[in-house]
Amino acid sequence: MKKWIMLSSLVVLLAGCRSNILGGQTIIGWVDFIKWDGKEYIAINTGALADEQYVGKQLGTVQFKVADNVTNPSYKTKDGDAAFHEKGTEIYAVEGEGDMIAVKDEQAINGYRIYYESESTDYTWHFKDLPVDEVKKVEIYEAYTLEGSNRIADIINTEDVARFLDILKNSKEDESFQPNTDNGDPLYYEIVLFTDESVAYKYNVQFDGTTYFWSPWDTAILSNEIKQFIPYN
Repeated sequence: MKKWIMLSSLVVLLAGCRSNILGGQTIIGWVDFIKWDGKEYIAINTGALADEQYVGKQLGTVQFKVADNVTNPSYKTKDGDAAFHEKGTEIYAVEGEGDMIAVKDEQAINGYRIYYESESTDYTWHFKDLPVDEVKKVEIYEAYTLEGSNRIADIINTEDVARFLDILKNSKEDESFQPNTDNGDPLYYEIVLFTDESVAYKYNVQFDGTTYFWSPWDTAILSNEIKQFIPYN
C-alpha cells in the first residue's frame, strides 16, 4: 500500500538507521531536507515551481552534503546542511512565500526544487488539497528520461482541463493491483496542475502498456480516456 507520508528528518533518520552487525558504518536513510536560518525545510515531492518568475533573491549556498558523508545517527544538522545537494548549490527565496526556499536542480521541472518550512507549515500538496476549480492549465511530462523530465503535452482549453481533472477525480482505488511488467517497467509520466500559486501540483501517472494508474493516496486505476491526452509511442 502506497501512501504519501511526510515525516520529520529526525524520525526518518532514526527509522532509516541500521547498524552493520560486523561493526561497519551505520547507514542512514535521509529525508530530502535543507537546514537554513535555524529552520528545517523539506522537499515538496508533489509540487513543482510554477514559473521561474517566482524565484527570489539568493539567500546563500549549501555548505555540506550529509548523505554519504555522515554515518553518526546522533549528528545534529546545522545551517547550510542539505541531504542530497552538493556544497555550493545555490539557495533562493520564493517570491511571496516566506515559508519556502528553492534550489537549482536541472532535473526538476522549471529548473528548481522547492522546499517548505516543516515545523510551522502543514503539507498541503496532496491531491485531496488541490483546489480543482482553480486549475488553469495542465502540463504532462515524460519522466526519468536522460534529460530529466521531457514535456510532451499541454492542456489549456478550459473544457479539456475539466475533462482531464474528472478522469483523475474518478480514478478507482485498487490496492491489489499489480502492473504488467512482461515487457519491462511501466512508463512514468508527471502530471503538473497549475493554479495561480507559485507551486503547481505534481503527480506521477504510470502506464504498463494496458492500464494507466497512479497513487493520489493508495494505488488507483485511471480510465483509459486519459490516453487522449497522453501521447504514447
